[in-house]
Amino acid sequence: MMLDPLNAVREDLKENGIIPDVIPVDPPFHPKALLVVTFPTSQEALLGNTLTKTDTADEPTVAFTPMQVPDQTDEPTYTLVMTDPDAPSKENPKFREWRHWVVTGVKAPPTSAIETDNLDAQLTKPAVTPYYPPTPPPGTGRHRYVLLLYQEPSADFSIPADAPERMNEAADRKNWNAARFADKHGLRLVGVNYFVVVGE
Repeated sequence: MMLDPLNAVREDLKENGIIPDVIPVDPPFHPKALLVVTFPTSQEALLGNTLTKTDTADEPTVAFTPMQVPDQTDEPTYTLVMTDPDAPSKENPKFREWRHWVVTGVKAPPTSAIETDNLDAQLTKPAVTPYYPPTPPPGTGRHRYVLLLYQEPSADFSIPADAPERMNEAADRKNWNAARFADKHGLRLVGVNYFVVVGE
């Protein structure tokens, strides 16, 4: 019997340690959307495939299936995160997690765009944490770069001006925690994808 795609995502996340390294075991995560991540080089994140620093040098586009939310008339908005739990290495993750990207106000494509096969999500606000490409240090092996899609609690959601996520020097990005960030802001995890870049 084949798993449905969303259950297959969850099982993969367990097998490859995304649960519990980034996503807590409790409460159990049940994906609600398939998150597609495509870089300008046409390379995609495919649940743990290996890409290169060149492949992932520039900010990707994302696409996901819009979600039907009971009793919500406003169009849902989302926060997108990219984080590295293997900093500086999986064997010695003393900087876990390293925050690579945080953007709020993400919207699913309008129905008219779906009809023309343009499924890219709309980034309606400047990034809170600008995209920082994978740069795993030489000799540190495989790094998992995890993309997390969260549903926001309201359409006017924003990150406060003094939030840690707005401090974006390299030293400010280490020892972050996506799950705590989500809990603090009432964000609900709905979709996940990830890829690997090797520090050679």
